[in-house]
Amino acid sequence: MNVPISLEFFPPKTPEGADKLRITRQALYALKPEFCSVTFGAGGSTQEGTFGTVVEILKEGVVAACHFSCVGATKATVRGQLATLQAMGVKRLVALRGDLPSGYGAGGEFHYASDLVAFIRAETGDAFHIEVAAYPEIHPQAKSADADLQAFAAKVKAGANSAITQYFFNSDAYFRFVDDAFQLGVDVPVVPGIMPITSSTQLMRFSDACGAEIPRWIRLRLQGYGDDIASIKSFGLDVITDLCDQLQTAGVPGIHFYTMNQAGPTSEIIRRLQSA
Repeated sequence: MNVPISLEFFPPKTPEGADKLRITRQALYALKPEFCSVTFGAGGSTQEGTFGTVVEILKEGVVAACHFSCVGATKATVRGQLATLQAMGVKRLVALRGDLPSGYGAGGEFHYASDLVAFIRAETGDAFHIEVAAYPEIHPQAKSADADLQAFAAKVKAGANSAITQYFFNSDAYFRFVDDAFQLGVDVPVVPGIMPITSSTQLMRFSDACGAEIPRWIRLRLQGYGDDIASIKSFGLDVITDLCDQLQTAGVPGIHFYTMNQAGPTSEIIRRLQSA
């Protein structure tokens, strides 16, 4: 790889899942990630699991970035969580508004991720490197492409150090987003987020939920494979390796892999890139 990589995990829900993730992490550490991030459930629903996984990663000698969502939160609860994270030795945060959990009414003292970023900076100064989310294909709840860009710029102006994008399969969408953001004065690194393709149904479900566009040719090829898992995985490796090659050739500041707690797909993509 010609660029730094980072990896995302989600907190396991069972002891068996935790054991499996430990094995996965050890396999992926061979790739020398710049940091590993751990997701945070809607409304902070996985906070305990998130913090626990972050502690393990730190003890394994790897930089850990904790996802941190503010939906439904108060300044007092966020202040307490920040103190906890500082005491744990966390130095990187992925600051997000977050999605409301099902049946959860509007509330909390933070309406946007930019509010959270500004609060973290006001409370902790430069104690944390703050990542924020970027949406090359536009956030599904944005009123327009321009409104989404303005929201992204607001997060950076509030104090974000860098950004990680939602996953995408069209590199032109990423390059256009970075160019448009730069025109607004945004000059922080925007790291492309990459989702390996391992399951057709899972990919369709995730993409429908988060607004990531699956190009028609990819969707139709996946549908054509039906239940042929081996062909889906082989095709997915080809597609994502080519995408990563385009990105690193263009000089992106890094690549962030959404691992889905699996070592194989990400490891194989990077092996192919290194041997190309």
